[in-house]
Amino acid sequence: MSTPQLVVHRDKELMAQAAAARLITKIVDAQASRGTASVVLTGGRNGNGLLAALAAAPARDAVDWGRLDLWWGDERYLPEGDPERNVTQAREALLDSVPLDPERVHAMPASDGPYGADVEAAAEAYAAELAKAAGPENHGSVPTFDVLMLGVGPDTHVASLFPELPAVRETERTVVGVHGAPKPPPTRISLTLPAIRAAREVWLLAAGEDKAEAAAIALSGAGEIQAPAAGAYGRARTLWLLDAAAASQLPRSLYPPASP
Repeated sequence: MSTPQLVVHRDKELMAQAAAARLITKIVDAQASRGTASVVLTGGRNGNGLLAALAAAPARDAVDWGRLDLWWGDERYLPEGDPERNVTQAREALLDSVPLDPERVHAMPASDGPYGADVEAAAEAYAAELAKAAGPENHGSVPTFDVLMLGVGPDTHVASLFPELPAVRETERTVVGVHGAPKPPPTRISLTLPAIRAAREVWLLAAGEDKAEAAAIALSGAGEIQAPAAGAYGRARTLWLLDAAAASQLPRSLYPPASP
């Protein structure tokens, strides 16, 4: 378990740009050392804002996009191409504009795919795909992701792990179907905390006043069942990337002055 580090930026635009630059550096470094890189994407306004900033960054061409594996932390169990699906939004923000290897873009199953309405079977299939990608050097049945990104919800949820729901209590499986999510749509697929904690680095993104209370709760020592964001951490590093509004309820002793 790594101790959370905080980086606070003046506003959400600067946060997105700085996070995009940070991600490019991580990917390039991983590719230089091992030949490939592995990143888990997140949806929501902050995750998509980061991808849009990455698309606009001149340094994006430093990435060898054909040697990058992309995974997702969660997905709304909706038909392929639905505008609410995280993968649909990610394609629009970035993925369709860079030369990725389609075989290395690991989207979660859609509700009109081979598993139909059976979200549990879809989750099991994604878990099997992760296990197939894991090597003997990895920790368990998922690859050791270089960076796993998570948006933090106003209720402290991350991925589709909502407070008190069964998915956040899972200790064995790496991927689960989620039923009755308090945020629509109610049916989703999500990585579990054990899968999230296999990552080298976990980045939690929070911007806006509506995330301030969640950040304060998660960073105050709350339990992960009540505040799932508190249970999300990386093997080597846990990084909270916030704007000033999202950090407004945190003690200033936790972080240095906002970046310009």
